[in-house]
Order: sequence, then C-alpha cells, then structure tokens
Amino acid sequence: MKQTILLATVLGSLTCSHLFAESPNTLSLSEKMSGWELLFDGKTAENFRNYKKDTLNSGWVVKDGALVRAAGGAGDIITKQQYSAFELTLDYKISKAGNSGLMFHVTETEATPWRTGPEIQIQDNVDGHDPQKSGWLYQLYQPPGDPATGETVDATRPAGEWNQLHVRITPNQSEINMNGVRYARFKKGDDDWNKRVAASKFAKFENFGKPNSGHIALQDHGNEVAFRNIKIRDLSKENAVKNPVSGTLELEPVLAFPNLKWANWEPVDERGRPQSIRPVVVTYAGDESGRLFVMEQHGVIYTFKNDPKVTESHVFLDLRSKVNYSDRQNEEGFLGMAFHPNYKENGEVYVYYTTVPGQISVISKFTVSKENPNQVDPNSEVEIMRIEQPFWNHNGGTLAFGPDGYLYIGLGDGGSGNDPYGNAQNLSSLLGSILRIDVNAKQDGKNYSIPADNPFVRNKEARPEIYANGLRNTWRISFDRESGALWCADVGQNLWEEINIIRKGGNYGWNMKEGTHPFGSKTANPSEVIDPIWEYDHGVGKSITGGLVYRGSKLPELVGKYIYADYVSGQIWALDYDAEKGKVNSNLAIPSPKLPIVTFGEDAEGEIYFCIVTNNGKGIYTLKKK
Repeated sequence: MKQTILLATVLGSLTCSHLFAESPNTLSLSEKMSGWELLFDGKTAENFRNYKKDTLNSGWVVKDGALVRAAGGAGDIITKQQYSAFELTLDYKISKAGNSGLMFHVTETEATPWRTGPEIQIQDNVDGHDPQKSGWLYQLYQPPGDPATGETVDATRPAGEWNQLHVRITPNQSEINMNGVRYARFKKGDDDWNKRVAASKFAKFENFGKPNSGHIALQDHGNEVAFRNIKIRDLSKENAVKNPVSGTLELEPVLAFPNLKWANWEPVDERGRPQSIRPVVVTYAGDESGRLFVMEQHGVIYTFKNDPKVTESHVFLDLRSKVNYSDRQNEEGFLGMAFHPNYKENGEVYVYYTTVPGQISVISKFTVSKENPNQVDPNSEVEIMRIEQPFWNHNGGTLAFGPDGYLYIGLGDGGSGNDPYGNAQNLSSLLGSILRIDVNAKQDGKNYSIPADNPFVRNKEARPEIYANGLRNTWRISFDRESGALWCADVGQNLWEEINIIRKGGNYGWNMKEGTHPFGSKTANPSEVIDPIWEYDHGVGKSITGGLVYRGSKLPELVGKYIYADYVSGQIWALDYDAEKGKVNSNLAIPSPKLPIVTFGEDAEGEIYFCIVTNNGKGIYTLKKK
C-alpha cells in the first residue's frame, strides 16, 4: 500500500508543463553537453550575412522567433563561419507553393551559391511546382520507396507547419533526415556521387560539389520561408561530440562472479563452433533464499547463490525446445521474466518468449517444483497471453510486477523500421505499448483479468490491457523500489535515444515523435503527448539499454540515480532526476571499457548488475569504487 501511494504521488507531480520540450531556439541540457551550438537564437541573425556581402539584406527579418525571408531583394544568405564536417538541424516553415533550399560547402567563387554547394530542397510538396521534393539532395539523391506502397517516402508536413531537417556531412558518410525519417546516405566525392553529378544539370559547373569546406546557405527563391531552431555541431573540432555529462563517478565495472560455471553449457558446441551466453535478465525471487536468477536468451534460466565466490549454477528452467532464437534475428528469444510478489508462497514465475517457429510472443506462468526449489516444473506451463508480431525485431519483452501487484509488460511496435503499421498510436493493437494485467484472476475466458482502473477500459476501440502507448521498443522497464515510479528506456530509430517515466494513460509520441523531435508527416498534439525526461543523440550512442534506480547500500553516490547504458557506444551513465521539479539535475559518467551492455538487474538488497554477451561465460558485471 505504501508503494502504491508513493507511485501516485510521483506520477501526480509530473504535470504536463514539466514534460514538454524546450522552447524554440534553445538548447536542451543534453544538447549543450554533447557539443551542439545555436546558429540562431530567435533574436538576432548575427551569424548570417548575404552571399558575397558583409551584412544581411532587409528582406530577411527576425519575427516571432524565426528568421524569415519576408520581402523581395532578400537574396541568398550564408553563415559567416565556414564548416567542413558538421551536423546541422533546423526547423523550416514554407509558404503555400513556396520554394527554398539549404546548401552546404558553399564557396564565394561563383556567381551563385548553388554552383559550388549541393542543395537540399525545401518546398511545399503539395502545391510546389518542382519535381524535386523537400528533403531531396537536388538531382542527386532522393528518399527510398515505401515498402508498403512502393511510392517515394514523403515525411514532410504541409505548408504553414514546421518541419525539421537534420543534415550530417562528414568525409566518410553523410545523411539527410526529414522529420526524423532517413532520406539519404551518401559519400561526397565517391564513385556513386561522381556518377550522379555527371548525370545532373550541375555537371557543367566545374566546382560543383568539389569543395570540402565552406559556408552553409539558405536560399531566397522568391517565396516566404521561415527558419528557427538552427543548431550546429562542428564535427571538425577535436572531441566534437562530447559525452553529455556533468561529471564522472569514481566507479568501475568488475566481474561479479568470475568463477561461475553455467550448468550444461560449453563455450563450443559438438561441432566445435563457438557458443555464446546471452544473459538478458538478472533478478531475484524475493523468497529470502539468497539466490540470483539469470535468463539466457537462447531459452534457459539459471540460478545460483548470490556470492562473488560462487562456482556452481543450476538450470532453473530449460525452454530451448520452445524458444525461437537466431543470431540473425536477435531481438527474438527468451526475453523477460518476473517472479510473482508472493513467490515464496505460490512458487509462480512468469516468462516472455518468442515461440517456434517465430514472430509469436508468448507470456506464460510456470510453477517451481515442490521437490526441488532450484528447478521449475517444466510441465506446469499456463499460457497467459499470445501476441502475433509482424516482424522479428522490436519485441520489447520486459516483465515486471508493480507495487500494485499487477504484471506490466513492455512491448515494441512490432518491428521493421518507422513503425510501418502505426501500431504505437493504434489503441486497438497491443504493440508499441506497456500492458498492465492482473494475473491473480481470470476474466472472459482468459488466464488474466483487466484492472478496473486501467486507462482505456471504457474505450470500446482500445485494448483494455494497455497502460501507456506511443513507444518504439522498450528495452527495459523497471520500478523504483522506493518511489514506485515506472522507468522506461525506449530505443530510438535514426537520431535520438530516450528515457521516459511512465504515467497511466500516457502517450509517448512514437511514431509522430522520436524523443522530443518530430518524426514523420503526422503532427503530434503537444497536449496529448508526453516527452521524455532525457534524451541523447546518435552521435553519442545508438541503442539505449534501460536500467534501474539504484537503491542499494554499497555505492551511496548512486542512491536515487537511474543507471543506464548504450549498447553501441558502451557508455554507462547515472541520471539524477528531480521528480518534484520535473527536471534532470545531472547526468554522470561511469567509466567503463566500452562494454556492450544488454541488460541491468538487481538483487534483493538493491545492488546492481549488468551483462554482456560473451563466449567465455564471464558476462555478469557489477560496480565497485575505484
């Protein structure tokens, strides 16, 4: 009861005003920390001048926080500074039938900027007259075809609405994203680039696309256009992409159980091929037994004594004959487990797995053997729920019992990319949501019931199991054992990774938003969408691994902080979040040898563990003071 009250208090304090993004023309704390700078602050255009001039023409004005081409004679403008490798993001709003453009590596050696600088088209795609659409690299690269329709992807929003363009230009690879959707990747100057230039109208200009540095230009095409949120990260600078932290903790990862042997597992199979251990869950049973339990993605749960000197483990449950997993489709498999809050009395453990032959997720209940506390009765399975998945990826899979005693289930949007079926915004689909069910009662012929206070029970068009929606691929969710708050790390698509605190009935924006940023052609209503409490961009990391709020005693500097990591960059962080004020106080680095962390867990005392995939069996780590 105490935890339930605390949960309501925490969630009630997260008023909408705390959850929405920063105002236009400002940098978030994460952006400031990771090396972004403002090119336009909404007040002055001091960082721009007209092409081949020292000042800005009067046709360009600053109005309502935007840089507006408002009158004739404005002319093309360029940044005063030149850039070679950079990352740029800006919002634009185009007038009806309007046209403009953004050019890069512009030099002032020619009569016009587009004779040296490749142009990313900006126009009204509905009433515009140019066959080159907004976001296309003019006559060179355009978006791919939509797999469902075959038509060229168009992620723009109508004239009069804000669109966000993201551009990354580097010698090794460049890319264009329109409203978060990837339009093109290219390498300037390679064979493919040169072939396309030779076939374009720019072939007759000797210097077109040749400079490797230059100004960034905004085009005057005779139509009204507005720009705001113009932000840049100069990637030519040393350590251009900074770790978004305000300090470093004097901690380090160490193997938690260096001598542990996995029962019935060898590092090579019978044919001599390497075998991996993929520990994706570390947890405890709450039965005061002093044991830990590790779920391995191929289909086995192990248990062993929670002792750094432990050498022996036991197979708690072996479901390899039922679990579908392959390294080529590694978001399927044995993905989640949770012990019933009354496990000591009823012996119930709940699991989430992909069943053979694949693309079907099963949530089942098993019961521990009455004769052997270290073994589940393999014949005790009771299937709770079966969920069809359209693709093999974005399965989510976390199971967690909340302080209210209900089972919470984290589900991805069903996979592929960009949520092609719109599952996360479709309340008639379970996918892209966090579910909440009562496993202690049956209802309507199902092996579970719906809590009476679930947010959508009175919505005939919605699945009543849904607790919150608008999520892409939750990996992982966890409850703060002190406050009861539900934390969720959501893996991003192309540009942003995010952390959310989940509220009952909350919509977290995917696939209309990625983090606090627009995604795709549909505009999210700010009053209906909850923004993350923290995000970081793909220059920092590309796949968030959600963790937990530390409530142990061995590391007092971590108490109350959310510990999480990025699988790709190997960074580990501790996020200090003030729930009452709805703001992040700090994000602290935990030094590590860039471990590709796949999951976090805790023991009965609240001490933290995290895991990597390993071929030698030594994949479970903890933290210690240096």
